[in-house]
Amino acid sequence: MGTASDHIILYSPQAEIVWDAVMEHGEAFSRREYVSAKYEECAGIFLTAYDAYVREAEKIVPRPDDKAYPYWAFSSMEQVDLSGGGRVMKLEVPVREAVFFDQYDWYKVLRLSYIGLSPEDEAAFARKLNMRGIRDASEAVLKPFYPDVKREIIGSWKRLFRHDDAIRQGDLSGVRAVQAGLWQIKKEWLI
Repeated sequence: MGTASDHIILYSPQAEIVWDAVMEHGEAFSRREYVSAKYEECAGIFLTAYDAYVREAEKIVPRPDDKAYPYWAFSSMEQVDLSGGGRVMKLEVPVREAVFFDQYDWYKVLRLSYIGLSPEDEAAFARKLNMRGIRDASEAVLKPFYPDVKREIIGSWKRLFRHDDAIRQGDLSGVRAVQAGLWQIKKEWLI
């Protein structure tokens, strides 16, 4: 990253249907409805997280298609989980076409949790939830009883992108594991 070539090697676990689309059409796009179908009864949780991601990520890298949803890619093969099947696509992606973040911050979004400014901030927020009788942050996001807490949690998700500029420049300080979001996968990126 941030090198003269301005490309990065990423690994993206994908279903065979994505591979087939890339081979046949030269590119593949994910869609909101694909996420909904994949996660079925849990789709609401994933769509809440993905929709928040899309709103902010498209400010960093514009979507080439207004219906595009993210594909996930990782900077190291060790981060890839293939327990759901499929194959790993090794990609050489232009840095300008990826949105970068810390994988562990993304896990917080997927858990519908708060992304703090620091571990101390997260601990203080957890105490705040406890004082209000909220056992889990996801409770505040999924139920209509805590609109102020829900706004605070969802607002904190903008911090997911706090490392994007630094990662683009090759500065990984403060990042435990680099993850990237891609609006599409192009055949020309395959290695």
